[in-house]
Amino acid sequence: MRRAHTMAFGSEIVPDGVRFRLWAPTAQDVVLVADGAEHAFPASEDGWHEATAQGAKAGTRYGFRIDNDLVVPDPASRFQPDDVSGLSEVIDPNSFSWTDSAWTGRPFEEAVIYELHVGTATPEGTYAGLEKRLEDLRDLGVTAIELLPVADFKGSRNWGYDGVLPYAPDAAYGRPEDLKRLIDRAHALGLMVFLDAVYNHFGPAGNYLHAYAKTFFTERHQTPWGAGINFDGAESGHVVRQYFLQNALYWLEEYHFDGLRFDAVHAILDDSERHFLAELGETVRERLPNRNVHLILENEANQARWLERDDAGTPRQHSAQWADDLHHCWHVLLTGEDAGYYASFSDRPVEHLARCLSEGFAYQGEPFRTLDNHPRGEPSGHLPPSAFVTFLQNHDQVGNRALGERLSELADQGRLALARAGFLLAPQIPMLWMGEEWSASTPFLFFVDFAPDEDLNRAVREGRRREFKSFAAFADDTSVIPDPTEAKTFTDSKLDWSERERSPHREVLADTTRLLALRREIVVPLTKTRYRGATATLPRPDVVDCTWRFAGGSYRFVANVGSEPFASELAGGRVFWTNAPDRSGQLPGWTGLFLSESAA
Repeated sequence: MRRAHTMAFGSEIVPDGVRFRLWAPTAQDVVLVADGAEHAFPASEDGWHEATAQGAKAGTRYGFRIDNDLVVPDPASRFQPDDVSGLSEVIDPNSFSWTDSAWTGRPFEEAVIYELHVGTATPEGTYAGLEKRLEDLRDLGVTAIELLPVADFKGSRNWGYDGVLPYAPDAAYGRPEDLKRLIDRAHALGLMVFLDAVYNHFGPAGNYLHAYAKTFFTERHQTPWGAGINFDGAESGHVVRQYFLQNALYWLEEYHFDGLRFDAVHAILDDSERHFLAELGETVRERLPNRNVHLILENEANQARWLERDDAGTPRQHSAQWADDLHHCWHVLLTGEDAGYYASFSDRPVEHLARCLSEGFAYQGEPFRTLDNHPRGEPSGHLPPSAFVTFLQNHDQVGNRALGERLSELADQGRLALARAGFLLAPQIPMLWMGEEWSASTPFLFFVDFAPDEDLNRAVREGRRREFKSFAAFADDTSVIPDPTEAKTFTDSKLDWSERERSPHREVLADTTRLLALRREIVVPLTKTRYRGATATLPRPDVVDCTWRFAGGSYRFVANVGSEPFASELAGGRVFWTNAPDRSGQLPGWTGLFLSESAA
């Protein structure tokens, strides 16, 4: 099987060569440069330039000369062999032969997500290296891998959120066919593959849109990265929106990804009558009606509006949102930390936890301390648990710490075992951060590579240390904070898979594997039936008791996060997991249980 996404942007192989298209509304003159030869590139009134270069083919290297000066890469380049400032390469998507023609994905209720960074997930740091680990992840009980952004970024190492060419998978990890081979193999093993996509900003190096499409951005909207992307411009908005809509379809169709995670959508500023997020979700649903495609949001605003279901329980637009609130509750309980946004959860962490477990968001319109008491969130209790992706760790929560410590370095291991079960066996969609399944000892640090731009490297280095200067641990000495621009910071973040075979990592891996087997056996069959609601109570200020009801039955989670024992009434339910000494319902401090009940 062959797959190709057809779009107005970029290059497309045609019978007599390659057709090139570029939107350059603010350029005075544009020339196509292909394999060293220059070609006329006439413009239409709406800013589009188009030409077909006879003799051009797959492998042709090309760019666009702007106003007799700068040669820029294609903003819809499918591949950049020589980084973000080099010439683009024509890719023939039909040259790859897929073997997964019968694959239509898996229901979202079956998802156990494994978030990873391609460059540090394996010693090789490549798509091919990751492909070798897919069977290990399948055997663990993972059903989906989620790649941090792979859009081409400046340099050889980056988290991915500094991407500037959204259609080009970064050459640091391999060629496009290597990424396709990874996805094809994952599907053969029954694994879904999700991709993190960034539609709220471009990175600080290698973005040339300002040279020929200034109206791609607008000063009307300001983001943490500067002027906002112009999703709602009267003259430019349609093209800008299509650039990102087509990007989503490109990854889903040409690369056969099973879903996308959209980064920080609260920073996608759009005053249109139909918000870009609505158009994005609806466009994907209309275009791919016969596939299980899952769209996940990161949204600090906790807007339930994007997660609504139809009468059949199918997402109208987006499938789920990262449940940061639930993470914050568990983190406060496990570590006692109360700085920054944790301050909004440290006052009543068990109460907040109960609400997250039963309703999704802890804050549903209440004043949020970290936002100067401005209201945060929307009512979410009507949404099914599958509308929320839960986690104890992710790339942000680990990597944004000064020293990149994992939760296993910060929390008591017995307490962490309760939290691990509490999120892996709850009905929400669980997500593991790479290496979490064995409590990896390696940190995940913040790293970039903007060389040879040493001014930018220095700004990042100094900014990172300035960010943590206010923390007591670093007030007198920030030199212990790893330099994000050094190669060693990157290599120190690579997983050591051999740890899985040694104690205590071996025991944690076995525990995670057992929990995911229980989830597959008991939890998933329930969550695939109609959701009928949930209730949560606090029998004691340090005890949470939550019950979820489905058409196929109900089940319950009781957790004692205090120091005194608690006697739980089991009421005929069958305990299928506990870390207490017995299954009688007697729960010492930091123990809990899950029990199932038959359908009413």
